[in-house]
Amino acid sequence: MKTNWNYPTSLWVGQNRVKDLTNACQNLKIKKPLFVTDKDLAGSSMVKNILSELEDNLNEINIFSNFSGNPIGENVEEGVIEFKKFKCDGVIAFGGGSGLDVGKAIAFMSGQKRKIWDFEDIGDYWKRADEKNIAPIIAIPTTAGTGSETGRASAIINKDTGIKKIIFHPKFLPSIVILDPVLTVDLPPNLTATTGMDALAHNLEAFCAPGFHPMADGISIEGIKLIKKSLLTAFKNGKNLEARTDLMAAASMGSTAFQKGLGAIHSLSHPINSQFNIHHGLSNAIFMPYVLTFNKSEIEKKIVSICDYLNIEKNFDSFLKWILDLRKELNIPHKLSDVVEPKKINLEMLSKMALDDPSTSSNPKKMAIDDMKILYEYSISGKLF
Repeated sequence: MKTNWNYPTSLWVGQNRVKDLTNACQNLKIKKPLFVTDKDLAGSSMVKNILSELEDNLNEINIFSNFSGNPIGENVEEGVIEFKKFKCDGVIAFGGGSGLDVGKAIAFMSGQKRKIWDFEDIGDYWKRADEKNIAPIIAIPTTAGTGSETGRASAIINKDTGIKKIIFHPKFLPSIVILDPVLTVDLPPNLTATTGMDALAHNLEAFCAPGFHPMADGISIEGIKLIKKSLLTAFKNGKNLEARTDLMAAASMGSTAFQKGLGAIHSLSHPINSQFNIHHGLSNAIFMPYVLTFNKSEIEKKIVSICDYLNIEKNFDSFLKWILDLRKELNIPHKLSDVVEPKKINLEMLSKMALDDPSTSSNPKKMAIDDMKILYEYSISGKLF
């Protein structure tokens, strides 16, 4: 199967579509791209093969990879220096969430004079940007989780404050996305699980977010269904390309849908990611049932309304049981204390960071700092509401 989609941007979907990367560069008139990927992927045979093919067809290609998971602002600054040094004219962002987020941020910041933090997703901060010199972006995910390839923002940690910031501008959205399931077949089961749960969190929170956005709701419901259909299959058999394609689509759909909003799963996760370097998909998976049960009074009717479509018994408890059973089959820990030592957790600090997180405003249930503290406490003990 090969197909091209155009919502919210141009997506080239199908097996071995990465071989069309040269065509994508030509479409965007990119002749000297900066290939951005994390240091773990940079030396892989997959990347070497892609670079070899590009070198045969483009004037020049340079690589930037001096970063890993949970990137910081300094990673972006260093990438911008490389971009300007080699006089690049576009970015190929390749990899998981960190590679895509850093690549998009480099393309954006290459045309700016302000600091990256001046473009945090607050009000109309994005209007501060100089749009004339933002470089074109091609995004190629190698996981099926963050959906950053269809997002208009990057998650970058401010090292000085220890806070993960969402940097936003409409032109963060890549011009061409290549979804090639072959690139994900070697993703180990644990990362297949955590990235898949990340995609589920995006679709689920987008659906539950308050407000009228039927397009986002429709996309998120189908994203949840694709994950229910294929996440366990891909976890057990990573070479199943149909399942891998489903998950890549669901990840892109989640990022498209959450323009409607996210919620407390992400509010709780971001401080844990920045303070303890915990994988974002893993923390989302851990917090998911605690937030679901906390929000039950506000979301029960919505959850019940989609149970038939998901082939789940039509009640909230059955949906919650599916989430708990799925996590168990994916070997996801039930408690935050399984991945972070409780004595290292500063509840007051984390709760304030969570309350201040931009995802909090679209949680279905209005939240105070005590609610965040209780949610952290419950996730440490394993108690559900």
